Amino acid sequence: MGTKKKTSSPAKMNRKLYESELLRLQAELVKLQEWVRTERKRIVVVFEGRDAAGKGGAIKRVVEYLSPRVAQIVALPVPTERERTQWYFQRYIPHLPAAGEIRLFDRSWYNRAGVERVMDYCTPEEYKRFLRQCPIFERMILDDGIILRKYWFSVSDHEQQRRFKTRLPPPPRRRRVSPPPPAAPTRWGGYSPAKDEMLVHTDTPEARWYVVESDDKRRARINMIHHLLSSIPYTEVPAPALKLPKRPESTGYRRSDRSLQLEIPDYAGSLIETGIPPDYDRETA
Repeated sequence: MGTKKKTSSPAKMNRKLYESELLRLQAELVKLQEWVRTERKRIVVVFEGRDAAGKGGAIKRVVEYLSPRVAQIVALPVPTERERTQWYFQRYIPHLPAAGEIRLFDRSWYNRAGVERVMDYCTPEEYKRFLRQCPIFERMILDDGIILRKYWFSVSDHEQQRRFKTRLPPPPRRRRVSPPPPAAPTRWGGYSPAKDEMLVHTDTPEARWYVVESDDKRRARINMIHHLLSSIPYTEVPAPALKLPKRPESTGYRRSDRSLQLEIPDYAGSLIETGIPPDYDRETA
């Protein structure tokens, strides 16, 4: 595989600076959302990259303050037997946005150019057909007025391996990485050539690929969100004035006695009394 050449790594982004700028960018994402909703726009953002490249963390920060009615994450499971007999792009079409919606694809139709290609989950003929049809499919999306952005999160072998190791011990983190098929580790070297070939065929003038260097997760998130915002000519929509209505006068109704309700135990209260458990492990990713 092509292992990334070692270059002098830039300094890690300071947490305080990161959190401050992230909050500012997230406020801009809310403005983008309101523009999309008001102007009835449609946006598709594709997140691709090797395992542990930082796609999930970036998506989480993008949608953190957005309405799930407007911005939704699309993360499709393994195709069913019926879906395997369909036209390859067919299962993705129902998840494209309607007017006033944003869809963020946590992996997308590019599964065929990555995982399926490397793990031999598709035939060579199916793979070649994908490379021919994908630019046409995306051109159809764009011709219909959908805004499309494609981001490839690029992580070095060393950093990817380090992240895999950090995900193993604590159960809260273990859920974030699926156990790979038996042959997966021996084929990790095939992802870089597959990515390079994919870019040759699908990095078109209409639908460019934008590479996000993601060895530093904070830098990657800030750079990706900033680029997304700067690449879309949205405008701020004035927020309507909000005023709470006057509280109506009491009608004399009295709430039922709390002893008649089935309340859950106050587990949080027990923690306050006993303190933090010794095996508490805070997830900081």
